[in-house]
Amino acid sequence: MGFKFERFEIPGLIVITPDRFEDDRGFFQEVYKKSVFKENGIDADFNQLNMSYSKKGVIRGLHYQLPPKPQAKLVRCVVGEIFDVAVDVRKSSKFFGKWKGVILNEKEGNMFYIPEGFAHGFSVLSEFAVVEYFVSNEYCPECEAGIRFDTKELSIDWKVKSPLVSGKDLNLPDFKHAKFFE
Repeated sequence: MGFKFERFEIPGLIVITPDRFEDDRGFFQEVYKKSVFKENGIDADFNQLNMSYSKKGVIRGLHYQLPPKPQAKLVRCVVGEIFDVAVDVRKSSKFFGKWKGVILNEKEGNMFYIPEGFAHGFSVLSEFAVVEYFVSNEYCPECEAGIRFDTKELSIDWKVKSPLVSGKDLNLPDFKHAKFFE
């Protein structure tokens, strides 16, 4: 059993693809193994597991938590396919305001690790999607922050034609008016 860890230009963002063993009964794969993740630079202590069900065209995000309860996230699409996005919101980072998007789906069983200091969101590309994400700190309403999904400064192509977005997410500030990590 093993995992493939793919890194990107923005440090800390990692796509993890577990080995999958298939036969006529179905498949088996390990999803998380603390020792192997730690050896590969993921040392988050996950304290909460969230799950969402969303229809095609839904965009959720961009969300994050500020200190003192920032969240690292390990995101996976259990059913369907999503376009998952992480945006660097650390003012001190040379990648501040840069983003990375990856396709996560049930077929590959891949996951996206997003460290603290990043906003997170996703769009649903399949008819529906079930998404699970482990977070390193429990939800803290006082620490909650976000950026509007269609903010011009980021120019994210969410890969959906007619986005379905919650009222709460439509009221998030654009990038230049958001709160950031120092």
